[in-house]
Amino acid sequence: MRPETETAALKVAVLLPCHNEEAAIGKTVAAFRHVLPDATVYVYDNNSTDNTIAVARQNNAVTRSERLQGKGHVVRRMFADIDADVYILADGDATYDASAAPKMVKMLYEQGLDMVVGIRQSVSDQAYRPGHQMGNRLLNGILAWLFGRNFTDILSGYRVFSKRFVKSFPVLSTGFEIETEISVHALALQMPVAEIETRYSARPEGSFSKLSTYRDGWRILLTIMSLFRLERPLLFFGIIGMLLAITGIGLAVPLMVTYCHTGLVPRLPTALLSTGLVILSSLSFACGIILDTVVYGRREALRLAYLAQSGLFESQPKER
Repeated sequence: MRPETETAALKVAVLLPCHNEEAAIGKTVAAFRHVLPDATVYVYDNNSTDNTIAVARQNNAVTRSERLQGKGHVVRRMFADIDADVYILADGDATYDASAAPKMVKMLYEQGLDMVVGIRQSVSDQAYRPGHQMGNRLLNGILAWLFGRNFTDILSGYRVFSKRFVKSFPVLSTGFEIETEISVHALALQMPVAEIETRYSARPEGSFSKLSTYRDGWRILLTIMSLFRLERPLLFFGIIGMLLAITGIGLAVPLMVTYCHTGLVPRLPTALLSTGLVILSSLSFACGIILDTVVYGRREALRLAYLAQSGLFESQPKER
């Protein structure tokens, strides 16, 4: 069986989370239906006040609704509801290049990957503003420092997933930090992933971004730190313990010098503070060790959930 025939036999679902995208959703659905005529396009509306649902239906998309506000809530619902071999996640604002989707699906299948990320290559200054690019690079650097591996564009909303990835991913995010959580999930389980450059265009006239640069950037940064605490507790609490120990010992050294010369402890409150900091340092290290064992067990459970799903090759009919 040729690779083209095998990928054509895959059950592909295009997932488009939307909120007030009346001006762009029709163009987005039509573009994906044109390049992937056998795929099912799902539009999940997130409390839109315009005609997003009606326009999506006019373009033959399957429409559903999620009442909990936030992109993370919508993605969680999509991943839970929809059964497919390959999932394509994109935004409904017509900014991502639908023509790259077949190539991304082919790469996912032929290389046995669990995720392919579309790296955004802006075709206009209005599409990908310099401030957003700088913030993205900063967050990429933080993620690389925390986890040792990195993606070129962790905030890209254009991704292709295997069923194994989707059905083993416990979505916890509620908003635009969902892309960061997806990236960390792949890094934590050491999944096979790849990246590919894709064109990123400006929104069509009448379509407006719901992303707040500072508010959502701050939430993404907090998400990275929270995931660092959850995924690398020994390092996280080890750093805290080390800082507490250095501070406590630093306060204790002058007292010890004075005690050696006079036999007295002149600043009892400082001595108590130093002792308390060292005790807290020991407790922090102990918490890190205990939680690291818990995380190891949780990763084993996630890995088993991942392996419980059939891979792309196993889901296809065997060649005779």
